[in-house]
Amino acid sequence: MGLGLRQCRRPGRLTRSNAMRIGFLGLGNMGTGMAGNLIKGGHDVTVWNRSADAARPLAEQGATVAAKPADAATGADVLHSMLANDAAVREVILDSGVLDALPKGAVHVNHATISVALAQELIEAHEKRGLGYVAAPVFGRPEVAAAGNLNVVASGKPDAVAKVQPLLELIGQKVWPMGDDPIRATIVKIGGNFLIGAAIESMAEATTLTRAHGVSAADFLDVMSNSLFASPIYKIYGGMIAAQTYTPAAFKLSLGFKDIGLARAAADAKRVPMPFASVLHDALLESLAAGDGELDFSGLARVAGARARLKD
Repeated sequence: MGLGLRQCRRPGRLTRSNAMRIGFLGLGNMGTGMAGNLIKGGHDVTVWNRSADAARPLAEQGATVAAKPADAATGADVLHSMLANDAAVREVILDSGVLDALPKGAVHVNHATISVALAQELIEAHEKRGLGYVAAPVFGRPEVAAAGNLNVVASGKPDAVAKVQPLLELIGQKVWPMGDDPIRATIVKIGGNFLIGAAIESMAEATTLTRAHGVSAADFLDVMSNSLFASPIYKIYGGMIAAQTYTPAAFKLSLGFKDIGLARAAADAKRVPMPFASVLHDALLESLAAGDGELDFSGLARVAGARARLKD
């Protein structure tokens, strides 16, 4: 199937007669905004989060709060999940009875960045139970999620994708179809996060070089992000590096380390050499060893500066 691209059009607000029953698992920085936009779209949304406090703002918007994950899945037409990593997805989706609670014909939309190996396991688990599975990871930071302007990469069987398309259009400014196999969207997300890390590392090293010669990171990145590299990644992360604002973290260094690990594992499985992924792995590991795992991904710049013995 070709990778045809199309600009999505947001659906109008639904009536109660055609609103879907939706479960949403995982209300972190990204999930809260995404679930909120589904509520605004007129759907009947039941949410669950490990920490119940995160669900309160959504309850005020009209969501039902579930006591456990399976409760959010019971009776749902569509179940969305936005969980942190493979371990969380395995625990919540595979080990807590969620799939058995979903009615046959329901569709699970997984927004998390997970390994290819786990994605394959999820595909098989859903097929065994007569459930649809759509991989729909997203690109964008929390403020973008809250505004409903994410870029959504989606793949899965056509009937499952068609069922959830209106929901994806509520959370994203554009839906990028990637074909029938959920692995395709999964690997696009892994590759995309590798590119983000590579961009941050290159900015970190380049600004360390210019700083050592008396040119501030702000001056250097102002030129770069408004000329040769005039794109959101360079503008957003470059601005954070220039200002040295690494907290609060929208995407933690520890999560970046996890995602580069996913890229290396996927590369190993297909015998794909990725030398720069190893460079990123070591830089991220160094940041974790320094106790910086809770900083934003842009905090990679601290590693490059420390190696050159430059003060922040």
